[in-house]
Amino acid sequence: MTSGPGATNTVTGIATAYMDSVPIVVFSGQVNTVLIGNDAFQEADIVGITRPCTKHNYLVRDVTEMARIIKEAFYIARSGRPGPVLIDIPKDVSAALTEFTYPEKVRIRGYQPTYAGHPGQIKKAVKLINSSKRPVLYTGGGIITSGAAKELRAFAERLSIPVTNTLMGLGGFPGNHPQFLGMLGMHGTYAANMAITNADTIIAVGARFDDRATGKVEEFGSRAKIIHVDIDPTSISKNIRVDIPIVGDAKNVLRRMLQVVEEDKESFGGAWDHAIADWLRQVERWKTEFPLSYTRNGTLKPQYVIERIHELTGGKAIIATEVGQNQMWTAQFYKFLEPRRLMTSGGLGTMGYGFPAAIGAQVAYPDMLVVDIAGDGSIQMNIQELATAVQYGLPVKVVILNNGCLGMVRQWQELFYEKRYAISVLECVPNFVKLAEAYGAVGYEIEHESEVDRVLKKAFANGRPTLVDAHVNPEEGVYPIVPAGAALSDMLLV
Repeated sequence: MTSGPGATNTVTGIATAYMDSVPIVVFSGQVNTVLIGNDAFQEADIVGITRPCTKHNYLVRDVTEMARIIKEAFYIARSGRPGPVLIDIPKDVSAALTEFTYPEKVRIRGYQPTYAGHPGQIKKAVKLINSSKRPVLYTGGGIITSGAAKELRAFAERLSIPVTNTLMGLGGFPGNHPQFLGMLGMHGTYAANMAITNADTIIAVGARFDDRATGKVEEFGSRAKIIHVDIDPTSISKNIRVDIPIVGDAKNVLRRMLQVVEEDKESFGGAWDHAIADWLRQVERWKTEFPLSYTRNGTLKPQYVIERIHELTGGKAIIATEVGQNQMWTAQFYKFLEPRRLMTSGGLGTMGYGFPAAIGAQVAYPDMLVVDIAGDGSIQMNIQELATAVQYGLPVKVVILNNGCLGMVRQWQELFYEKRYAISVLECVPNFVKLAEAYGAVGYEIEHESEVDRVLKKAFANGRPTLVDAHVNPEEGVYPIVPAGAALSDMLLV
């Protein structure tokens, strides 16, 4: 990219990747070396600007260092806890010539990520689990990153432990599994939040105890001993004090924990299942008594649209979301059955993320169905990328849950600000069908529940970039909701 505005335009994307542990390497252009610091045309200190939101960054001053720096950048981005790395290249350096010599190995003093968990800590963790009667597995995006879904399922099934995911962890455990509690946190399920509240042991794997997951930190898992497995040592006890920290890769640690369990089969035999039977029955009651639900009353409900997307795709599509109500309804009502089927902005909550992400996924997987579930506010952040999808023949599908407002903002104003609606009702929402056609894409409209299946089937089968404008109930809210600063048990259910 260019220097100056070309570089600063990437900062939101870099920060998004940093918050969600996504490995990317960004190359930015810089003014000539001799002009750095002189406020030259299109100069920006992108190294300084991005230092708080990158794992590492480089300013290349000598072309002979380029090969080493590139090798290091990709290694840093993908190893340990993944994240973004930026390489800033002055114009004179990019124009210079050198003999290309790519290092075979990377050796960075002071950067040696730990992948194998400490054997003693693993044994302590298994011993604690063995003594528990109300254990819960709380798992995050680290399960996806480390490819630990198989190990998580094996561990959970072996010990009959219920599992809850963070938003970024969805798909790390099958969404239709009987032990799955759903997502926890601010818009988590009643069963997940109550299980965390009443657990005596929480096994946190690849999760960073984000405030949207924990609610009031003083009351998060206050009755529980906490085991925390994470490859990033700085994440452990950062937000929540833990009792048994294990620094290591989620896949490696879960595999070793399961081995320790199998080495002590007697302790984890029939007596174990009997000991937690009451807990499992209680969890099942929570799931049955307060499931995720909505009322079908003749208006088009966004939850229904998402359920039909799941059914019509068999849960096999790649799903991207924007940010807001559309994102939370997707997390609640689309059952992610396997890893790497969800792309969403979790930590930073970046509106406009979903459509470009969906385009990228379609390029990487041209034969797969890619669907961006969007809101009428978020989609307008990057709707110009329709030109990209059309130009390159990328058959991305965008389903817009059009409620004529910034729905999550409106919901908060309704619940917590005495219905003082400000800048949340969108009075000039465009005609998305005509807009799609103006770009050379396909546009469909849905106004009634009876039209949903027919239109979605047409959209998914047409082989072209497509916008589906679904006019949903504007007053529908995302529930449950935990008010800011409240404990997870203080949910508003309707």
